[in-house]
Amino acid sequence: MGYPTDLLSNRSIVKHGKYALITPQGLVNNVIPGFENCSMSILGSPKMGASFVDYIVTMHKGGKNSQGFGYEGVETFVYCLEGKIKARAKGESFDLEEGGYLYCPPSEKMYLENLADGDSRCFLYKQKYRPLDGHEPHIVSGNANDNEGYDYEGMVNVNLKDLLPTDDLGFDMNFHILTFDPGASHGYIETHVQEHGAYLLSGQGMYNLDNDWVPVKKGDYIFMGPYCLQACYAVGREKMSYVYSKDCNRDPLL
Repeated sequence: MGYPTDLLSNRSIVKHGKYALITPQGLVNNVIPGFENCSMSILGSPKMGASFVDYIVTMHKGGKNSQGFGYEGVETFVYCLEGKIKARAKGESFDLEEGGYLYCPPSEKMYLENLADGDSRCFLYKQKYRPLDGHEPHIVSGNANDNEGYDYEGMVNVNLKDLLPTDDLGFDMNFHILTFDPGASHGYIETHVQEHGAYLLSGQGMYNLDNDWVPVKKGDYIFMGPYCLQACYAVGREKMSYVYSKDCNRDPLL
């Protein structure tokens, strides 16, 4: 850090309630009670227009949350980007390495601890849960590298992985990983009521956000609000991939 060596500039764009691109260069650390020896930045939040909160977390050696993450009525999700993290919920332990994830329903707190000798990094999420009579969510853990993907809307060069059950009405949201081969794109510019918080895992591309074409790359975070026009195509020599949340299985409230 210290004095700048060039003109102050940043690719980030924030259009409250519509969309946002947040790049790593502008992130600042936030103090989040309960997290010890962790560097945390808040990405998406209600102050931006999102109905959820996303964080990027670097857990330093010995870093942990011994008080638990989440509270009554709030569901949580963690995705390990690198390193090794022990996640606990309801008396169970889950060792998460790159691609590993854990979902906790609103009745269960999530406890996190860094098991690596150095830093571990994760993408962290929380949202108020919308109950549905007769249906309940449950703890889900796995690793995206073990999940079988499928062609996205019939396109063989775009792959989609579901991280949570898609046919269980107990879940009011899901997490997915969408991967584009170089040169691949969405089949059309989407317009829908669902909102997304997305973290780019690899590659680079051009993203249409509310009909603004925005360059994006690994390490960027994107918030897409309800009815924000959205589509992208991958550029460069590497596959473009991102993990993202999506609200689902609920009728909009009046």
